[in-house]
Amino acid sequence: MTRDVDPAEALRLVAAGSVHVLDVRTPEEYRRLGHVPGAILLPVDLVVSGAATLPRDRPLLVHCEHGVRSVYACEILERAGFDDLVHLTGGLATWRGPRAYEEAAISGPSSWLLATADLLPRERGRALDVACGRGRHALLLAAAGFAVDAVDRDEAALAFLRATADRLELPVSTAHVDLEGAPSLERDAYALVAVFHYLHRPLLPALVASIAPGGLLLYETFTVDQAALGKPRDPAHLLEHGELARLVAPLEVVRERDGLHEDRHVAAVAARRPPGRA
Repeated sequence: MTRDVDPAEALRLVAAGSVHVLDVRTPEEYRRLGHVPGAILLPVDLVVSGAATLPRDRPLLVHCEHGVRSVYACEILERAGFDDLVHLTGGLATWRGPRAYEEAAISGPSSWLLATADLLPRERGRALDVACGRGRHALLLAAAGFAVDAVDRDEAALAFLRATADRLELPVSTAHVDLEGAPSLERDAYALVAVFHYLHRPLLPALVASIAPGGLLLYETFTVDQAALGKPRDPAHLLEHGELARLVAPLEVVRERDGLHEDRHVAAVAARRPPGRA
């Protein structure tokens, strides 16, 4: 359930450390207008992804700037199963507590998905989310109009995703798949294939073949530089610089990046299968 609080009560809850603060404004508002120190940034149009990522150990204090967008965010989160939400009436415009002004990464979806959103197929069709985990990307893609097949070997994560998608009435189907056991993937089936923070090189040919003509592959995972920061350290799970573009051939790379993003060393590509090409 969601309960409304006034600015004085919100300040008391934050000062006591008894809530997590969720800011559903834009990154520009977060930085330029200031934010509650330590607030999680997740813009309202991405909040469905937060169903898989937001903390649940304490109530969430949800706010926008004037208390309108945050009402919608609370409705989505409540439907997704959050049962202890606190809503700041009047938004941050009424806040009289401390403010910080630094930038922050958006919580929830990978910044690579957000940076390539303009490349997503206009005809939404089917999408495949590989090593989907609890579904931060599957939920967002389904909310954007894709019919999503989400695969993983973690049965608990898949059960969470199924239950959440059902609550939100989103078109997500899940399958328990051993991705390192030569899984059978449907050829020419997907308008979009998304892979984040997972690497099994022998799987790449099947992933490429599963993309429909004109379809898009979004792939991002760790590079060898990540080993210096911690896990993963196994070379089998780390890309050499420049390797990813070769692994996704013959798809045409239309955008790529390689470097430190969201405190991880990663490489990423957006690669398209040309229309009509076998």
